[in-house]
Amino acid sequence: MMPVLRRTWAPCGTTPTFSVRARSHEKVSGIGALVVSPHRQQITLALALYPRLNIRGPQVLRFLRHLARHVRGPVILVWDRGNPHKHQLVRAWLARHPRWEIVWFPPYAPDLNPVELVWSYLKYGRLANFAPDTVDEIQRHVCRERRRLGRRPRLLRSFFRHSALPFRV
Repeated sequence: MMPVLRRTWAPCGTTPTFSVRARSHEKVSGIGALVVSPHRQQITLALALYPRLNIRGPQVLRFLRHLARHVRGPVILVWDRGNPHKHQLVRAWLARHPRWEIVWFPPYAPDLNPVELVWSYLKYGRLANFAPDTVDEIQRHVCRERRRLGRRPRLLRSFFRHSALPFRV
């Protein structure tokens, strides 16, 4: 619930102040995917938010099931090595769904992951200096930004271009 503080404007000679109420330890966790069509003509951002939860296997499984309903044909899932991705429930579901192929990033390689660039863009760019009073307010703002990103395919493609992946969209 603590805002990410970034530079801001203020009148000359006046130090900017940012008032924040005392915060609880509430938070919103998120999981996301950039979905690229087979011929690389379309790109879509899928995000799921989980208020007051850490992402674990059941949340990853729920996200994969959601993607499976909306993405047809074979799927190549490029993943980091986070523990929730390797959860027993997730492994069992993937074993039952052979159209999903997993390609693992090397250990600790956030520079390869375009979704990390999406989160960084949202957290340190669009939502910088945002001080929400409730978890619901965080969700509303992140959902608004997701819709905004969905209308900007060139920006979504830029996350691939600026990652260190050899794959180009």
